[in-house]
Amino acid sequence: MGKIAFLFSGQGAQYPGMGQELARVSPAAAAVFAMADTLRPGTSEQCFTGTKEELTVTSNTQPDMYAVELAAAAALTEAGVEPDFLAGFSVGEVAALGFSGAVSREDAFRFVCRRGELMQAASDEVSTGMCAVVKLSPEQVEALCAQAEQVYPVNYNSAAQTVCAGLSTSMPAFRESVKAAGGRAIPLKVAGAFHSPFMHSAAVGLRPLLEQMRFQTPRYPLYSNLTARPYEPGQFQELLSAQVENPVRWQAIVEDLARNGVDTFIEVGPGATLTGLVKRILPDALALNVENAETLNAALAAVKG
Repeated sequence: MGKIAFLFSGQGAQYPGMGQELARVSPAAAAVFAMADTLRPGTSEQCFTGTKEELTVTSNTQPDMYAVELAAAAALTEAGVEPDFLAGFSVGEVAALGFSGAVSREDAFRFVCRRGELMQAASDEVSTGMCAVVKLSPEQVEALCAQAEQVYPVNYNSAAQTVCAGLSTSMPAFRESVKAAGGRAIPLKVAGAFHSPFMHSAAVGLRPLLEQMRFQTPRYPLYSNLTARPYEPGQFQELLSAQVENPVRWQAIVEDLARNGVDTFIEVGPGATLTGLVKRILPDALALNVENAETLNAALAAVKG
């Protein structure tokens, strides 16, 4: 077996009850939820018993996702599985940041709470939508976006899947143009046009908090969504602010991890979206996910034997 990367889930994978089993079977996971509840009372209850509607509100989704992802990663390390690299999708990058030790878990949690608030506010400013485009190359999607009114590629997920965001009024015509080009556009149930210019106010709003945070060298190399490369000293403030209004280059991240010797990818947090993307990008890689007791045990068996 080669190197291991922990992948931290992105927004949209949340669901009622997430993290509850992990807190029950892992003291390290339970400690993460206790930390979150101290800083944001009710976080664990929202994860465990909140409704789908509650969890979909961005200002709730992001701190809740952070807690579950960090809990899953803590459960793995508690059981003796250490990563060689870290990467997170969108909000997952913040959970990876807290896990990496570049800042304290508490400071990263405070940051994700503010990030969720600002991105929620930006989403409320204008009516927008998102869709996943499949069966077209990223270059084809970019060309179609360039012809549309304020529609942008925002997640480069794989060679055949690019997520786009734009004005609600522009999305129907954009989806028709995708269909005419031989692709398929699948509307996404999300609260805003994340990783697009519509998030500029959130990016600006995060800068004062980032300037107050003190960063240090992470314990594990941590990938940036913006550059698709590990963070270098002095980059954290700039890239974490810019991340919210620029595309996530997920395929490039996974491919670079493979070039660095990673052949085992463990998604930590709700769902298995990133696990599926890894399998599409690197069919021969071992891709696992950890979100509850069953998947934790399965991952431990696969990695430790």
